[in-house]
Amino acid sequence: MASESVGVGLVGFGTIGAGVAKVLINNRDVIAQRLGFPLDLVHVADLDLDTDRGVDLGSIRFDSDGAGLITNPDVDIVIELVGGYDFARKLCLDAIAAGKHVVTANKALLAVHGNEIFGAASEKGVDVAFEAAVGGGIPVLRALREGLAANQIQNLYGILNGTTNFVLTEMERTGADFEVVLKQAQELGYAEADPTFDVEGVDAAHKLALLTSMAFGSTLDFKSIPTEGISKLTPLDFESAEANGYRIKLLGIAKRHVAPDGSETLESRVHPTLIPRASLLADVDGAMNAVAIRGDAVGPTLYYGAGAGELPTASAVVGDLMEIAREVHRGASGRVAPLAFPQPTLVPKPLRALGDLVSRFYLRIEALDRPGVLAKITGALGEHGVGIESIHQQGAAPGEDSVPVVVWTHEVREAGVRDALKAIDALAEVTAASNVIRVEEDL
Repeated sequence: MASESVGVGLVGFGTIGAGVAKVLINNRDVIAQRLGFPLDLVHVADLDLDTDRGVDLGSIRFDSDGAGLITNPDVDIVIELVGGYDFARKLCLDAIAAGKHVVTANKALLAVHGNEIFGAASEKGVDVAFEAAVGGGIPVLRALREGLAANQIQNLYGILNGTTNFVLTEMERTGADFEVVLKQAQELGYAEADPTFDVEGVDAAHKLALLTSMAFGSTLDFKSIPTEGISKLTPLDFESAEANGYRIKLLGIAKRHVAPDGSETLESRVHPTLIPRASLLADVDGAMNAVAIRGDAVGPTLYYGAGAGELPTASAVVGDLMEIAREVHRGASGRVAPLAFPQPTLVPKPLRALGDLVSRFYLRIEALDRPGVLAKITGALGEHGVGIESIHQQGAAPGEDSVPVVVWTHEVREAGVRDALKAIDALAEVTAASNVIRVEEDL
């Protein structure tokens, strides 16, 4: 390098980009003290050059030339914070081709195009870091890559999306319907105007794809992750959960299974889940995130903190910058592989189908309040091998002909539950599609 400092270029000067600039500028001295050399923001690129971000860039170059930033000889590390897929993918691949290291917070990009991006980085001999992509300011990826590296990871459970966790917490606390609480979340800034990626579990699945790969050495396979959101939940579901000692959380779940012949399969799934009140994750409320990871040597561990926000996310981005800057300063790279396993060792690993899941289940069935309906429901469950732990018919609301029937099952394969619900929903007396929530005990 031409100087002792390491130069940083930032593409994307929105909320998180402004936070990164603030941290790099305001904490420049302490960062340099920790590194032993300066880490300098030298170039910022964004299409919007007029909005006041509350950051004084001073003499730092600021323009709309992302391509020029990549070729800027003073830039050693490129930060991608533009979001989305196509442009971000091109930006990262162009930076890698130019021999620049990359830091990103873009979990969607990596979940979909990560195999290509990490492969290109491996061939070029540069680093790609993405701590902020999962859990905001929580250093959970660094824990998987380094702190837990000696362990065979057995399972992980994550509350990976602050918007959905806030909505679930408020639905439980207030007894309000999903639509009411979601509107409140949007008014408070916890939910986007279009919250689909959050409430339907897609954002959590993006993050789980990265966690699954890092925990178990599998290639990224976001498209194969079964994903369900929270929009079908009702106040009754929370009342029933509380009465039985559970809470409802949208979880990303990943587990490793080894057959007697040594073959390996994985579970990787996102859905609302009933978890015991005594579990590690049960008290994670509001917009907070948490990931519980169990290793064979270390046992259970928990990583908790703010999963989003300008400065928590910026903290993770700058932490990545500092890690790479040390390698740049030493003239090296690739100290630890981005996905915790060297790129050539990552292999596709089959995901278990949801139908093979064995669990207890909570079922909510909407049916007409008529004699014989309960017998038909229990008969359909029995015909498909679903044992009933308890069944309760709620009273009808004023002016309503339908009543909710709540069923808690014994442990059973999900395929049997799905077949039973298909038969139940076909009954003339059933007035709406039934809802199912899986129960997880071992977390």
